[in-house]
Amino acid sequence: MEDGKLCSSALVMLTNFCILKEGKQYYVQQTNTLIIGASIAGLASAASLQKKGITYVIIEKESQVATPWRNHYHRLHLHTSKRLSSLPYKKFDKTIPRYPARQQVVDYLDDYQRTFNIQPVFNTNAVSIKKEDDQWITTTNNGIFRSRYVIMATGAYGKPRPIDFKGIDSFPGKVLHSSGYKTGKDFQGQRLLVVGFGNSACEIAIDLYEQHAIPAMSVRSAVNVIPRDVFGIPVLELSLLMNYLPPRVADTLNAPLINRLVGDITALGLKKKPYGPLEQVQREGNAPVLDIGTIRHIREGHIQIFGDIDHIAGNTVYFSDGRKAVFDAIVAAIGYYRDYAEIVQVDKNRFTDLQLSAGKQQYFGKDGLYFCGYWVSPTGQFREIGLDAKKIAADIVRRERNG
Repeated sequence: MEDGKLCSSALVMLTNFCILKEGKQYYVQQTNTLIIGASIAGLASAASLQKKGITYVIIEKESQVATPWRNHYHRLHLHTSKRLSSLPYKKFDKTIPRYPARQQVVDYLDDYQRTFNIQPVFNTNAVSIKKEDDQWITTTNNGIFRSRYVIMATGAYGKPRPIDFKGIDSFPGKVLHSSGYKTGKDFQGQRLLVVGFGNSACEIAIDLYEQHAIPAMSVRSAVNVIPRDVFGIPVLELSLLMNYLPPRVADTLNAPLINRLVGDITALGLKKKPYGPLEQVQREGNAPVLDIGTIRHIREGHIQIFGDIDHIAGNTVYFSDGRKAVFDAIVAAIGYYRDYAEIVQVDKNRFTDLQLSAGKQQYFGKDGLYFCGYWVSPTGQFREIGLDAKKIAADIVRRERNG
């Protein structure tokens, strides 16, 4: 650690002390394990460490837990069933529907925090994490944390991609990234263009129609669409049965049923990927579209499909397929930059590991560094986060026992 003087001895505790550095006070806390982030992955990690008797500190840059879920659009529901979406050691309440709504997820996470008495250090943003000897040194806006282990739990998606369509500056209406979209009530009677065809884009388009806006979608890339439920059974629960097969083999076996339930999406103006949904997750690290009614709305003419945007001139959008249309507002559901926690000062090649589940990562736990919730799972993100959190806690216990 850089040179510094101890502050008043009244501030010195068993695991906390204060130094003076460049004329400023920096509080330093020592802990066995530091968790970065207090949303789904951070809370699951904290509970799993508690169950193993491992001391930890959890820091969070916001003033509350689960901020991403609080900020999502209002209509959002989990696309995975609550049975596969519970975090370690606590199930969703029996009164909650199969697919919990956004607020029900927030309430569950708040209750999870209370149940395990998880007390994050809020308003604390990590800016640098590096290894010095046998300790990880995490510098934040609120002091320095020293720990033997670090669990990164901030997720792989943080910064929204910029909206930079040709001619967008000439558009007179409202333009926002899907991260800023809240409800279709804000756009009643307006013609909306939703750019993208991921799960968020598809649900936003439905929300706009339900709230009496007039939605259309601009779809650039080929897609895979699978039903959310198969004969009343959540499709992701069925996918667990295929989890031990190579993705291409599983996709081949599933294709006839998916085609029967979803139908021919190319007849709707969509392009189909040359490989199936499970292979998509393996190749791209992105989940396929779980259809919650978007395809039906497209067939019934409630949602119009256009190709990629060529350029924009005023309130007219020109598409690459030669068509054009006038819109009042644009919602860009164009995704986020992959953020592989680059504040961590390690070999950047290590981040390629995060395209695999924790059990298959070559560098899992190397030097006491763990990542929870960064891999996109074909069987549900909540479920995978819970499994990762338990694996990480068990591995820390193993390392502690082995010295």
